[in-house]
Amino acid sequence: MWQSPNDVVLISDPRVTSIPVREIGEPLADVRGRLRVDPRLADDQGAYAHLRAGLLRRLEHAESLLPDGYHLVIVEGYRPIATQRRYFDAYRATFPDLSPDEAYIAASRYVSPVDVAPHTAGAAVDLTLCSPDGTEYDMGTEVNDNPEQSQGACYTAAPNISEDARAHRKLLAAALEPAGLVNYPTEWWHWSYGDRYWAMSTRAGHALYGPVEFAG
Repeated sequence: MWQSPNDVVLISDPRVTSIPVREIGEPLADVRGRLRVDPRLADDQGAYAHLRAGLLRRLEHAESLLPDGYHLVIVEGYRPIATQRRYFDAYRATFPDLSPDEAYIAASRYVSPVDVAPHTAGAAVDLTLCSPDGTEYDMGTEVNDNPEQSQGACYTAAPNISEDARAHRKLLAAALEPAGLVNYPTEWWHWSYGDRYWAMSTRAGHALYGPVEFAG
């Protein structure tokens, strides 16, 4: 049976989904050539390497805050709505013994429901840390390991990771938080700015970015 720590607000929570969006119309910007980008989740159109311009500027600032020997590696940014829906439905189907409502909540630990998904707004980024030669540091799990695969180690504050991995997660947060980003606590690699979860976390009152179409 899946469990979620009591102090984690899931993205499906009404405290998140009820937050209004006041779209500011900021364009999607290409991360490539500005920060390191890993192609493991690349799509033919290059959507994965795009983010809202304001988020990208904040990531560049976060990169400047990292100590020597560390760099951000962007794994995935913008995600088309159809792709997000496919991911969510597939993961929700892995909980056949739960009621529809329970499966919806369980799935939201790892994949955002489409109507509130920050990736479809270009407002979220999945990322990790690497050395100057591109070697990725130990973060406790791989990017996108789900709670079942990792025995909960994907949770940002998970106790069942090494001291090195814990130190690397703290280093990542120490660069991203001053740049204005917030973490989704069930996924150490997922950070966002301007979306509803960011608005809830920062008490902003409204989100800046809603779902957007990628022009290619």
